[in-house]
Amino acid sequence: MRSVFVLLCMTSIMLFAALAIGDHPVAVTQIFSALTDGAAADAQAAQIIRDVRLPRVVLGFLVGASLAVAGMIAQSVLRNPLAEPGLIGVNAGAALAAVIVIVRFEVPPTHLLSLLAFAGAFMMSLLIYGLSWNSGSSSLRIILIGVGLSSLAWAGANFISAFGDPQAVQRAMVWLSGSIYNSTWEKSRTLAVWLATGMVGCGLIAREMDMLALGDETARARGQPVELIRAVMFSLCAVLSGAAVAAAGLVAFVGLIAPHIARLLVGYSHGLLLPVTALIGGLLVVAADLAARTLFTPAQLPVGLMTAILGAPFFAYLMWRKKNA
Repeated sequence: MRSVFVLLCMTSIMLFAALAIGDHPVAVTQIFSALTDGAAADAQAAQIIRDVRLPRVVLGFLVGASLAVAGMIAQSVLRNPLAEPGLIGVNAGAALAAVIVIVRFEVPPTHLLSLLAFAGAFMMSLLIYGLSWNSGSSSLRIILIGVGLSSLAWAGANFISAFGDPQAVQRAMVWLSGSIYNSTWEKSRTLAVWLATGMVGCGLIAREMDMLALGDETARARGQPVELIRAVMFSLCAVLSGAAVAAAGLVAFVGLIAPHIARLLVGYSHGLLLPVTALIGGLLVVAADLAARTLFTPAQLPVGLMTAILGAPFFAYLMWRKKNA
């Protein structure tokens, strides 16, 4: 458990670094004063911490945790180390819904954009699972149909963009790149509810997920309702991924990277994987956002672009290792 303790320490350090570092550096003592309403808190520092950085850090952590757990579920239900919601098509439904809303409305209401992005991801997951059903589902059918529907959804988004207002299309592209710049406590509260729901759901079926990882035949021989568990897992994946995408747009590769790091630390038991994967996902997004807003100042890159820069080489490494295994 030493690795878990180190991970907790790293997460705490990164959270404080994200609060302290920026265009206006804030001392650690001022951070504590701002968070505890201390009398020594400087007014400007308190405003920066409470109104700007803290909502951004909290939302980034929740987004990373949600995407990481969704990726863990996707890899478990498909028994594929390269699976994650973005790669199997779940996020494409959210992207299509978001593009429609942003292009249709000059200034789309935040709650409407979030709601329809979530609905798009969830509907896409239901469509993928429904079309893959043939007296049961299989990992290969889910992946193939997910890839096909993802391509269709992206084609629809590009078609809408081609005939949309250029300014609206530009706003859609910014959203699709993934950003937690416009963070609010309302977004964090909503995402926290969905993350808690997904974590509790995964915790309740953690042993079933362990059994399913042994293979369908083995799980059935032990009396597990395989299709029911797979459907529940797929639904949890869609809920977590859809909620994260609705809050921050498309943040790539977190759901791919975090579960692999977690398995290196605690093994393959989903009961242990669940909290560790969530911690690693939150840490990755907070660190990526800190890098995105400080490395190229005064410009601030979208956090989704930074995670893609970090994740693409990792994905290539996984492909290479799978090929040479």
